[in-house]
Amino acid sequence: MLIPSSPQSWRTEPTHHKSADKKNRKNRLKLILFLVLCLFVLGFGYFLWIAKDLPDPNKLIDRQVAESTKIYDRTGNTLLYEVSGNTKRTLVPLDQIPKQLQQAIIAIEDKDFYKHGAVSWWAMFRTAFTNVVLRRSAGGSTLTQQFVKNAILTNEKTFTRKIKELILSYQIEQKFTKDQILQMYLNEIPFGSNVYGVEAASEYYFNKHASELSAPQDALLAALIQSPTRYSPYGNNKDLLLQRQQYVLDLMTQQGYLNEDEARVDKSYKLAFENHLDSMIAPHFVMYIKELLADKYGEAAIEEGGYKIITTLDVEKQKIAEGVVEKQAAINAKSYKASNAALVSMDVKTGEVLAMVGSRNFFDTAIDGQVNVATRPRQPGSSFKPFVYTEAFIKGYTPNTTLYDVVTNFSTDPSKPYTPRNYSNEEYGPISMRMALAGSLNTPAVKTLYLAGLNDVINLAQKLGYSSLNDANRFGLSLVLGGGEVTLLEHTNAYRVFPLEGQISAPILILSVTDRTGKQIENNQPQLSQVFDANYARLTTSVLSDNNARSFVFGAHNYLTLANRPVAAKTGTTNDFKDAWTIGYTSSLVTGVWVGNNDNKPMKTGADGSQVAAPIWHNFMQQALATTSVEQFTAPTMPITGKGILDGANAGKQVILIDRASGLLATSSTPPSFTERKTFTDLHDILYYIDKSDPTGPAPSNPADDPQYHNWQNAINTWAQKNNVDSSTPPTEYDNLHVPANMPSLQVSAPTANQTVTGNLTSAITTTAPRGLQRVDYYINNNLIDSETTAPYGLNKDLSFLPNGDYQFKISACDDIDNCAEQIVAITLNLSTVRNQKAFSLAINSPATNAVFSPN
Repeated sequence: MLIPSSPQSWRTEPTHHKSADKKNRKNRLKLILFLVLCLFVLGFGYFLWIAKDLPDPNKLIDRQVAESTKIYDRTGNTLLYEVSGNTKRTLVPLDQIPKQLQQAIIAIEDKDFYKHGAVSWWAMFRTAFTNVVLRRSAGGSTLTQQFVKNAILTNEKTFTRKIKELILSYQIEQKFTKDQILQMYLNEIPFGSNVYGVEAASEYYFNKHASELSAPQDALLAALIQSPTRYSPYGNNKDLLLQRQQYVLDLMTQQGYLNEDEARVDKSYKLAFENHLDSMIAPHFVMYIKELLADKYGEAAIEEGGYKIITTLDVEKQKIAEGVVEKQAAINAKSYKASNAALVSMDVKTGEVLAMVGSRNFFDTAIDGQVNVATRPRQPGSSFKPFVYTEAFIKGYTPNTTLYDVVTNFSTDPSKPYTPRNYSNEEYGPISMRMALAGSLNTPAVKTLYLAGLNDVINLAQKLGYSSLNDANRFGLSLVLGGGEVTLLEHTNAYRVFPLEGQISAPILILSVTDRTGKQIENNQPQLSQVFDANYARLTTSVLSDNNARSFVFGAHNYLTLANRPVAAKTGTTNDFKDAWTIGYTSSLVTGVWVGNNDNKPMKTGADGSQVAAPIWHNFMQQALATTSVEQFTAPTMPITGKGILDGANAGKQVILIDRASGLLATSSTPPSFTERKTFTDLHDILYYIDKSDPTGPAPSNPADDPQYHNWQNAINTWAQKNNVDSSTPPTEYDNLHVPANMPSLQVSAPTANQTVTGNLTSAITTTAPRGLQRVDYYINNNLIDSETTAPYGLNKDLSFLPNGDYQFKISACDDIDNCAEQIVAITLNLSTVRNQKAFSLAINSPATNAVFSPN
């Protein structure tokens, strides 16, 4: 055995182990340094590789020759609009550009321009955080970077381009002063429509030199820079441009360029623009196309890229749409104080937008006509209800499911009641989901949303393409009545899911895009996806196309039908009459219409969708479909769940067979004469019978566990009391009077079985009855021939009116409630002797035999 030389020596590491660890650490450090060096060399090499192709900063404004972008209809033969390729640019020195215009642009685009270098690293970090973490679009480029991006590089969003932008920005900051860079920026920045620089923009939009602009006009040009196509004063978002202009004035005030009094005056300034759009066809549609293309390919590309755009627009349908909108909108303006209207029509099968009218008149500034309401979020009112009912059908409810339409407070917070009412202020009591949806009743709709599940309805809406319905907490149960906001374009497209029997695809507005070389770079086809089973869509269509079901509210003759053609349609109106809608479809065409005021002022009370929007929808569909063949909807398979409340059995009523004598439930012993069909109103809503999380499953053991149960039940009780509805409940016990203990006894001693009767039929009986005998009835072959009500209840009946033969003779002894004992005896009639004695004889007394008659 080896023994350590000292107590501590066995705990001490050998010297050679320590040396090895030290050597390993040195090797790892060398490896890390080598890798860092490699990365640096590679990065520097990549930097040099990018830098070798950088343009010369001394040639900053050399551009490719601009070519016009042309936008066509779906045939490619009708030019809707040509984005002119003639570049407009007028170079002016910085000292001729108003200081206030410089300040407006710096305030909104780069407030620290004179403080930082080529790049603001803080702004880039803030932008990355906002874009990635908060998922909100934000910009972090300095004016120098913007200048490089617009004057030298392309708009492509790649890492390589960003590196080039940073390098060139640094070079420019080294070569030029801040004032020189600002001068180049102000002369080069694009303002839309091939307009570059502030001088050209001043002339194009205001017909003035830049030096002549007022502060509000300066602020407006500054507001345009971020997205000239999106914020164009000739486009769909003029109101957004004006809001942004007000924001610029606020920034100028905050940054000390204006005082509050000056800003207040400038904000009230009425801006007017030069007109450049007289020749445009379908202007709302075209400007929306420009906006889509600019977002995808960049501002410069759409303005001067020489693209050929084939859109989905059907010029003939567009003309029809513009005509019917203008005609009915004039009526609505006069009768309902509704100054505006919008229409979108789409091919059901492809999702191609065939017509788009964003306002009554694009060129009418009095109604903000350039605003495209077809792409603006508005509250849809009851036109959103079909999607809620469809989700309910998916859950297991049916069009026959019974709900109570009674005024109901749905809030579980006493301090915040929520009690929607029908447009008519009427209550309809127990009603089917079919009638409730077709008649657009509000209380059943809110109940249906609760039953279907708010989150599930929102999930369905998102699958159908709604981009604005995300946060369930924003809407609550009011979502079904239009509490959310949707665009007419998305709303119309979503309705395609019904004629497409559960399928959907995104809207298509552009068929193809061809670049200046003739290369097709975009070719759009519908990409359909199945959202839910076809039969659920058919169920909803069967309701929306059922004119009989809606007639109790809308009348039999309404604008939601088309002559000799099946069509499904739904209206919607917000409670404050700010928005009115009608959306409807055939198997091939879907059209949505909105009516209201752009400034969100209420229309006249009574301006509901059926009055102001439905006539536009009806007239457009009638004309647009005039030359097309009639298509039928596929009939649904009506679900049968076996649960009366879901299948609509008795529609909120119970029909019970009652024993009239006892008032209890009839039994097989209850005679027909004492059986009564009695109707009882079922004063329980659906939550009494089903668990909303499993409607087709077992009934809830304690319905009151549902937080809405008492609200719904209390509302029914109040309605029943107010309307004197019989609230008595049907009996649960069975009749106790028509029972064996109360049955009479009967013995027949005459006639005897098979007796031959040669004279009058006589009977001899013995009978008793616990309740007392009331009568004895006598029947021949079940035909009553006599009834005796006094003792001894015997019969002595002449039957000579019957032919001879065999008969069934029945005797029935009954008490006061038709408890009866019966006996049947077979007899034979042989009455020939009697009939001979009673043979007919004739005697003539006058005239006498051999009498003589004389004339007169």
